[in-house]
Amino acid sequence: MGSWSENILDYFLNTNQIKTRDGAAVIWYHRANTKLQMAEAIKSTAHMIEADVLLSEGKESGEPIMAHPPETSSDNTLKEWLDEVKNSDKGIKLDFKSLVAVRPSMKLLSNAELKKPVWINADILPGPSGSSCVIDAKEFINTVTSFFPDVTLSLGWTTGWTNLKCNKGYTSAMVQEMAVICGDLTQPVTFPVRAALVRRSIPELMWLLQQSDRYSLTIWSGKHDEYSVEDLLFIRDTFDKSRIFYDILEPQNSEFRKAIGL
Repeated sequence: MGSWSENILDYFLNTNQIKTRDGAAVIWYHRANTKLQMAEAIKSTAHMIEADVLLSEGKESGEPIMAHPPETSSDNTLKEWLDEVKNSDKGIKLDFKSLVAVRPSMKLLSNAELKKPVWINADILPGPSGSSCVIDAKEFINTVTSFFPDVTLSLGWTTGWTNLKCNKGYTSAMVQEMAVICGDLTQPVTFPVRAALVRRSIPELMWLLQQSDRYSLTIWSGKHDEYSVEDLLFIRDTFDKSRIFYDILEPQNSEFRKAIGL
């Protein structure tokens, strides 16, 4: 389980999968939920595979399946997914959209005996233009850490994006609330932040990272978000390269990697 709390840069450096202590060197495969996507992710050059977990509908004791709302069914259960990913050299990030899926998923994870990076993610606070439909922070963290006290937590904000109007960034109040929640944690924590909103939130996010050297940011993007490679380069130049990860969509991902020589 040691690798679950190990910085993923250390893990991938030690296994000779990356050559430099740079978060941009880590390649992500996003939303590997179906069996086809999962197989593609395992064969890909990605280091980290991200997927979404829900509880199957229809009965009280539903089983964890791999799906992203609005989809509520899947050809892939979490157990099947773990059985396949376990034999790869990839790290994993599991994104939870509901609290009820967390405990049964942690039980499955505890049986999987993964010797690789594991990140557990949920949106626990409302963020810029985000819905108030969040996963209860205390219950989520308590449930996860009752099984895995050292696992890397990925704790985010719900966000919204409208191409037609000015989108506000992460406020001081938002990052301060997150800092209070994470104040007593001892494991690594990464904060997923939306690429299109980061440049207008630099002082706030810098303040958050200054609260602990165990904190990092994971930059992610929505399908229709408007932001430029220049924005990504600005972010890269502003923060410590070892504390920023980039789980972003094409074409910006390829353009960004080309611009920094990766």
